[in-house]
Amino acid sequence: MRIKTLSSQEKVFLDAELSDYPETGRLSALRGERVSFQVAFEGDPVPSRSARAYATIALSGDLAPLAQVRNVKNVPVEHPVFLEKTDDNYLRKTPGLYPDLLLPMSCVGADAPHGKVRLAPRLLRALWVDLRIPEDYPAGEHSVTVSFVRDDGETVFATFAVEVIPAALPKQELLFTHWFHCDALAQYYRVPVWSDEHFRLIGNFARTARENGVNMLLVPTFTPPLDTAIGGERLTTQLVSVRREGGEYVFGFDLLDRYLDTIRSAGIEYYEIAHLYSQWGAEHAPKILAEENGEQKRIFGWETDAHGEEYTRFLRAFLQAFLAHMRARGEDKKCFFHFSDEPQPAQIDRYRRCKEAVGNLLAGYPVMDALSDFSFYEQGVVQTPIPSSDHIGPFLAAGVPGLWTYYCCGQSVGVSNRLIAMPSWRTRALGMQMFCHNVVGFLQWGYNFYNNCYSYDAINPYSDLSGEFWVPAGDTFSVYPAPNGEALESLRLLVFCEGIADLRAMRLCELLCGREATVRAIEEAYGGPIVFDDCPRTGAQMLRVRETVNRMIAAACS
Repeated sequence: MRIKTLSSQEKVFLDAELSDYPETGRLSALRGERVSFQVAFEGDPVPSRSARAYATIALSGDLAPLAQVRNVKNVPVEHPVFLEKTDDNYLRKTPGLYPDLLLPMSCVGADAPHGKVRLAPRLLRALWVDLRIPEDYPAGEHSVTVSFVRDDGETVFATFAVEVIPAALPKQELLFTHWFHCDALAQYYRVPVWSDEHFRLIGNFARTARENGVNMLLVPTFTPPLDTAIGGERLTTQLVSVRREGGEYVFGFDLLDRYLDTIRSAGIEYYEIAHLYSQWGAEHAPKILAEENGEQKRIFGWETDAHGEEYTRFLRAFLQAFLAHMRARGEDKKCFFHFSDEPQPAQIDRYRRCKEAVGNLLAGYPVMDALSDFSFYEQGVVQTPIPSSDHIGPFLAAGVPGLWTYYCCGQSVGVSNRLIAMPSWRTRALGMQMFCHNVVGFLQWGYNFYNNCYSYDAINPYSDLSGEFWVPAGDTFSVYPAPNGEALESLRLLVFCEGIADLRAMRLCELLCGREATVRAIEEAYGGPIVFDDCPRTGAQMLRVRETVNRMIAAACS
């Protein structure tokens, strides 16, 4: 049996060799930070010795009480990359088993409080260890030892050290929304929409999102008009009730209040209101149900001209009622609005008509959309553009205030992403890039999207990570649905959260040492300018940047 401690930046493949991975046995961290590392292990190369062998995981050292240990499980990946849209900074590009799911340890009990692992012969696997450093934890050197105790008594162990810097990781101020799909939870768990069980699931998944840096959640005031085939429907998830009486609209907000209270109790601070017009051009209205003459029916949808008189009248009535309700809750300034997702240049006039129709009602509230053509901002059509990370250049050059960025499946060449075939250091780099360019918000569309392309059908996230060969694996979701209704984290989600922690540490360093000195030190450690279309090539490169920042913070606090 052989083991080795690795950084969180590695992805351990079953058919790799232990010698392929650089050993990392030490990191530094701020108080209040979650530090992650891995322990790669392989069973005895003689099958007869390990065919039925188990090892109990034991922890010791002063950091042991802070540790959580999980199995890094491999998942089937049939579609890892767009072959026509890729670069050389991927780990692999072929179908196979890829490490991603972080699964709680099995066989946990009084005799094995941290669990047992099977020692499969000639297969390389990894454990993921999280250390959550309390905000009042003593500064200095600390350690945890991870031991593998075989059933026959053979023991191997490895020690990982953490230097705790005498400064706390500051509060996250990056606005981060990871689209939350309520319909996916109802479909996967087969529960009625807005039932007690559905709200329990929503709370569970929202808490996991918040633990990983998400502080803004999509609010389906009406069923979000996203990733739906023209003429098709996604499962109805409408929080605002509508009643039409004598041509006038009456709105109810009881379900909305319950949803907002649920996600707020999970730690969510901001509300991303579902798009007011259809995706990719604002041509149609969302699906909206209303009660009329005692009957519930659809009153708007694909058949509705988004800029027709009746939908505009409805929308203005809704926004006035909604904003009045949110003001009464004292939370209207927590709301962010969308018109249409990813409009193209040819649709700029239609998008402009959205602003003309309801813009005066949303004065003083942020209206933002994912779009990458600079003319939308240049012509004053959109207030808060969210360009993709590979089209952000003109927006940076123009000094757009309060700039956001996003990525999805299309951002697969040069830039950071969380595709499963990409190395973790490439995923993590976005935090550093956003800091160096003063980006204040990030959007990604797939926290828990468990559908195929255009939502024709639901998929099984444990066997299909690409939405049925639609996008590269890893684009559609970051968490797996556990049998008990909890959200199981992916390796990609935690690595992205490390990037956010980097950004937070860099902001603290900026406060203590100045922006110019901080950026200069980051670029020196990285080995060149920080730009969105250049990502690290090794885990050591990303770790060196963070260590440099921590050393500057430690020096400033001494």
